[in-house]
Amino acid sequence: MQRGMTLRWGWLATALLGGLMLAGAARADGAVEWLNRAALAAKQHHYSGVYVYHLGEHVEVMRVLHRNDARGEQEKIEVLDGTPRQYLRINNDVYCHLPDGKHVRMERNTTRRFFPALLPAQPQDLLAYYNVKLGGSERVAGRECQVLMLEPRDGYRYAHTLWLDKRTGLPLKARTVNNRGAVVSMTVFSEVQIGKAPKSELFRNDLSGKRMQQASLDVPADVQWSVSAPPGYVQVQQAVRALPGKAGPVTHMVFSDGLSVLSLFVEPTDPQVQSLRGLSTEGAIGLYARTVEGYTVTTAGEVPSLSLIETGNSVKKK
Repeated sequence: MQRGMTLRWGWLATALLGGLMLAGAARADGAVEWLNRAALAAKQHHYSGVYVYHLGEHVEVMRVLHRNDARGEQEKIEVLDGTPRQYLRINNDVYCHLPDGKHVRMERNTTRRFFPALLPAQPQDLLAYYNVKLGGSERVAGRECQVLMLEPRDGYRYAHTLWLDKRTGLPLKARTVNNRGAVVSMTVFSEVQIGKAPKSELFRNDLSGKRMQQASLDVPADVQWSVSAPPGYVQVQQAVRALPGKAGPVTHMVFSDGLSVLSLFVEPTDPQVQSLRGLSTEGAIGLYARTVEGYTVTTAGEVPSLSLIETGNSVKKK
């Protein structure tokens, strides 16, 4: 009798363990499905709303309008407080109407994405660097959301949590948390409308009487740099930019794993100006700076110090 009971409980334990394993696999598959759904939702759906962006103590309020029709994707972002700015994206071209009202900066074929379009076109590529898990259900902007967690597989990126509208999959809230559990940044809709197309005239790009500025110049042939970014980070942009407070153009490279973003700046070292050296922070943004053959190399981003240091230390002049 005892032996029969032992065999029975052994079989039951095995069955329960197998059921738990299957349930875990199903939840993993479900998490990937939500990830793919979220990426498509931000591209395909009509939506409009107001969201708040927190980066450390810095706060901005934005209005977003998004429409997808025969012309393709059209998106308008208005900054509602502080310095007035307006971004208009027509497919892959982004126009930034500057505060003076007379100039428009343009980026062609850009990879720039605005909230809620946080995820890459192929979100499954993130699975090599993040564990994707389902959380519970919470309400955001009056709508029921599925919580989705992306936990880093290594020390080169932070954890991200997304709140996805259960009806459409559209991200309504996003939060980045560092390896100490502190919130680095958060974006959340305070009000949102999904499904109704904003009027097409709201996306009219009025360039009358305005001067067009290219956002970047050709990279000078005599300054070429070799950079090794952390695993998963690929270069998505390289330009020479005029930045506020800088005497001359600055080489700017952007690396991303599809979710986390790291910037690298290279500029001639000015002996008359005290420059940053080593690791520091600017609000919630991490910074790392060093000198390379008469140039100051600075890495910056909402990423762990390890990513900043390794990327900055890898820079060499070709």
